[in-house]
Amino acid sequence: MGYNIYLLKENKKMANHQSSLKRIRQTEKRRLHNRYYAKTARNAVRKLRSLENKEEARALFAKVSSMLDRLAKKNIIHKNKAGNLKSKLALKVNKL
Repeated sequence: MGYNIYLLKENKKMANHQSSLKRIRQTEKRRLHNRYYAKTARNAVRKLRSLENKEEARALFAKVSSMLDRLAKKNIIHKNKAGNLKSKLALKVNKL
């Protein structure tokens, strides 16, 4: 019971059922997981945009493209956003 009170104070939610307390825990865990992977992808895109060497850029583009596809598949980012990013990055890599 003490855990539930701590959880309620932490999230400032007035949950009345065990299932809603569990849902709060799951949602928070999922949010942190998604935020980590989205941030990792943004950093990878930023790194790819800063590269000037074509060979390095091509190698990293394959990894970043795969990462974006996986995030879109898991609904962490929207599929159109993943497609737009991949398209712009491909143009950048091909211009090098």
